[in-house]
Amino acid sequence: MGLKIFFDVDYTILAVDNSLRPGTRNTFEKLISDGHDVYIWSGVGLRNAEIRHHDLEDLVSGVYRKPIQNYVAGLLEFDVPHWPDFVIDDYPEIVETFGGVVCQPYYFRSASDDEMERIYGIISEFAETGESAQVGYRAATNGRPSTQE
Repeated sequence: MGLKIFFDVDYTILAVDNSLRPGTRNTFEKLISDGHDVYIWSGVGLRNAEIRHHDLEDLVSGVYRKPIQNYVAGLLEFDVPHWPDFVIDDYPEIVETFGGVVCQPYYFRSASDDEMERIYGIISEFAETGESAQVGYRAATNGRPSTQE
């Protein structure tokens, strides 16, 4: 069964100048090919325009507002219909809540950035074993409520 994987936007997949982190599209394609669903969320609101601008709409299953505090309660408050199985964010607290990867912030355009390749490896390991020993992986600290999907 595939994971519902939630990617943050600012400094995770987009730099300050709105450039897309290298490897993002390829990583999304591989995750979908592996049977996972890719979602986008952001603490500054819906980012549909950015997803459209970078031609990622065909790969993204949904775009949501991300809670920036009270993360679990925020899922209901912001009408996020899925419990995140895995979160990729440069902000550690939300990753620690749901589990996932704390990524290196992507502030400035860099053709040599290979963070998405590392992230894909961690997700693949987690999908296979339920954990990862890789740097940046965090196990969830809040259990998934039985009322959530």
